[in-house]
Amino acid sequence: MRKKNIYLTTLSLLLAWQSQAQTNPEFKGKIGKTVSESTESWPQAPKAPNGAPNVIWILLDDVGYGASSSFGGLVNTPTIDSLANNGLRFTNFHTTAICAPTRASLLTGRNQHAVHMGGFAHQILSAGFPGWDGRIPSTAGTIAEVLKDNGYNTFAVGKYGLTPDEENNSAGPFDHWPTEKGFEHFYGFLGSQTDQYKPDLAEDNAKITPDGRHLSELITDKALFYLQRQQAAAPDKPFFLYYAPGATHAPHQVSKEWSDLYKGKFDEGWDVYRERVFANQKKLGVIPQNAILPERNPNIKAWNTLSAEEKKLYTRFMEVYAGYFTYTDHEIKRLVDYLKASKQLDNTVIVLILGDNGASKEGTLNGDIDRQLFAKPYTEAENIQYNLAKIDDIGLPAGTEANYPLGWAQAANTPFKYWKQDAHSEGGTHNPLIVFYPNGIKEKGGIRNQYSHVSDILPTTLDITGIKAPSEIKGIKQDPITGSSLYESFDNAKAISKHTTQYYYIFGSIGMYKDGWKAAYAFKPSITNGLLNDFSVADKTNNTWQLYNLNEDFNERIDLAKKYPQKLEELKALFDQQAVQYNIYPLVNWDDVTKRIIKAYSQSQQQTETAPKK
Repeated sequence: MRKKNIYLTTLSLLLAWQSQAQTNPEFKGKIGKTVSESTESWPQAPKAPNGAPNVIWILLDDVGYGASSSFGGLVNTPTIDSLANNGLRFTNFHTTAICAPTRASLLTGRNQHAVHMGGFAHQILSAGFPGWDGRIPSTAGTIAEVLKDNGYNTFAVGKYGLTPDEENNSAGPFDHWPTEKGFEHFYGFLGSQTDQYKPDLAEDNAKITPDGRHLSELITDKALFYLQRQQAAAPDKPFFLYYAPGATHAPHQVSKEWSDLYKGKFDEGWDVYRERVFANQKKLGVIPQNAILPERNPNIKAWNTLSAEEKKLYTRFMEVYAGYFTYTDHEIKRLVDYLKASKQLDNTVIVLILGDNGASKEGTLNGDIDRQLFAKPYTEAENIQYNLAKIDDIGLPAGTEANYPLGWAQAANTPFKYWKQDAHSEGGTHNPLIVFYPNGIKEKGGIRNQYSHVSDILPTTLDITGIKAPSEIKGIKQDPITGSSLYESFDNAKAISKHTTQYYYIFGSIGMYKDGWKAAYAFKPSITNGLLNDFSVADKTNNTWQLYNLNEDFNERIDLAKKYPQKLEELKALFDQQAVQYNIYPLVNWDDVTKRIIKAYSQSQQQTETAPKK
């Protein structure tokens, strides 16, 4: 009886296997009742196209268009300069204006709300609507998933920023961790901000304890470990590395070895900085020759009106920021040096985005050292005295929230008005892009002016590698990619931009771009404190829509709304259409967040659990 049961069980498994094999298109052999009547066929391991390059995406944080020496800034970035001088500078590239939406759009090649990241994955900054719940769906596969399924090894280090708060622990679930989104290994932090010396560190699917070294050093060490191990095991297999340090997001923390390099370098102040950078940018050709520098923001004091104490304080903030940025450049050099030494550099594509948004206004008017963004506000005099008493903590581990004041944010964002969070403004969304690829880019140091968006990087990368976007990933049908490839512009500086329409929306701030025209609306929150302020509202008494022709006025100096009302209405109607198409509605704004009009995920779960049963 026992033998009969075993026989029947084996036969049933065989028949089930045969049935499965017959419906599985990947199996090309034959299954009979015996091995002699059957033909074996093994699944083929994915293999990258012949000669496919390695790919490195480097995404920096809160940098500003006018910070790096590569784009005319006064912060020395020799490694980035070298990549730019031997690759291409894209001068008309855009992000979403804030970190998580930019990262979601980058990794998926789709608009932020279409992949549920209209705000953040944080409980307080997400909402229970399709465009806002902070959970990238499986229908929007990441670049890591696509490349992994096509024969690449995939690694991520640094800031991820797309994991819901309630999943940010060693118990999971891990559905929205990097390792479940196509990355074979991850080392970094899952949130939006972390202490650089005591980071909220994770490796693969577990939280780990940092060793006290700077986070940028840690992630570079780990990246090199991954690459060296991969090279030893499979030297002919290409890799994809997503390298996203916390720099230069707050807290600005770096050893004095780096910040002291800039002692006295910014004593002339932010007004002179803007003028010098603006002139440099024209020489480099990264802004139009007929451009005009906008007036200093009226909320920012002229440098020559500041007291000696204020100048001392504000100068130190900028010295630390600059040192932090130069140190970040040094860590990138370690990656480049490894590629050179291992003879992989020529066949490596390096896509370098200098900021996931514009320079940060979150340091407020007087800078921040260790006070939380939502702390009870001080008067200006109180804030200055508080910071002066702790000036030596700027840049050190004790400076847990260190961020420069608004005047330096505007300087770092030269030549634009406004800054991070401002989706209505080029200052929030216009970022430097560098593409370096010795085997694929003939022109060295070329300038490209095509309008482009962060969602374009994924399709561009697929074109470079010769890989087609899949219709399915793991059997799940994929949503359309909304980005457009920049690949044609590599060899043709005059290639026509394929990305002609793009919306922008961040918590009430609106931008709608179409063929060089842009409608803009700056949302004024009713609560102004720390993260939230009205520094970016053009007219505080009558906050209306504005209209700009970016083809002639790239940094939005001249409002044409009254001159061309029909064009404005056309763009407003287009935004409405985009809002419906990409899940932007409802328009969640900062007041909805601060007044708790939207409910956090934990609150909604609690309400569900305590609701009376019917």
